[in-house]
Amino acid sequence: MPRTRTSLLKFHKPALSTPLKDETRRCLRNLAQHRRGHVTPAPRARSAAVLVALFVGRWGDLHVLLSRRSDSLSSYAGDTALPGGKVDPQDKSLEDTARREAFEEIGLPRDKLRVPLLCTLEPFLARNKLVVTPVVVLITDQTLRPILNDAEVKTLFSHPLRSFLEEVPPNALPHSPSEARPLEHPESIQSPDSQSGLVAELIAESNTPGRHHSLEDDTPYHTYRDIDGGSPIRMHSFLTGREGEGVKPVYGLTSAILIHCAQIGYARPAAFQVQAPGQLSNAQRIAHAMRNDPVLRDAALAEGLGRVWGIQSGGRGRRGPLRSRL
Repeated sequence: MPRTRTSLLKFHKPALSTPLKDETRRCLRNLAQHRRGHVTPAPRARSAAVLVALFVGRWGDLHVLLSRRSDSLSSYAGDTALPGGKVDPQDKSLEDTARREAFEEIGLPRDKLRVPLLCTLEPFLARNKLVVTPVVVLITDQTLRPILNDAEVKTLFSHPLRSFLEEVPPNALPHSPSEARPLEHPESIQSPDSQSGLVAELIAESNTPGRHHSLEDDTPYHTYRDIDGGSPIRMHSFLTGREGEGVKPVYGLTSAILIHCAQIGYARPAAFQVQAPGQLSNAQRIAHAMRNDPVLRDAALAEGLGRVWGIQSGGRGRRGPLRSRL
């Protein structure tokens, strides 16, 4: 059954008075109308989802919630990430997975009226051999209280979505005369005292000098490096302006997802070359890994998905170099 189109005018009724820029309105409409193409189902044992939770900032710009992972985690400790994780047996859909993980990590309610679905993006292949599906939602209730799971999340903060299409920091972006108001840089919420904060605190204008990356800073806001994972892969990195507080840049899979989301929403390409020369598409990388990587191949066979992926039992499908590592 096709999903009911999200009505932005119906759902966007924030508790606080928040203006919507025309650019933001178009972005939300584009995301709500986005329909991804056919996606071959990945084995549940190797499937995961992340929540791209957007909200409208004080000056009408879209921001995305990001977190600093706990330093005590066994994998990706201290990294900047989107809330998310592996599919659980009780999850009925990848949207359920993303919402459940966001609730467990940062206390974001699963209420689809206060946090309506905008769209689901194409899956990405993570370096830990998980097929990760981004689920994009809009937070319309600014009174929601974030409750951080100390074991998983250290800090919750936000970053302007359109800045993932730029090579300059948010405070250096040009604005039309009608929108010539400064972009806010919301204060972060720290664990474990986060229960006293509101989502509205992330919208409050900071005006803290030096919080945003400065043009005088010698460190570029956006950088990338190409790695060889059997085929070239471009890894992008964006400064958050909080590196002095121990927050790492947005990097790798997280940056790739947010670049893709911003391109769809703002309906324009990035100011930089997103892919390395000769880089495979996400669908190509997943298909190749599913047929050639033992972990993914065995999971597909165990769940009866060998045929849809062209995998022969007891052997590989289409042979070739392993290209699944990020």
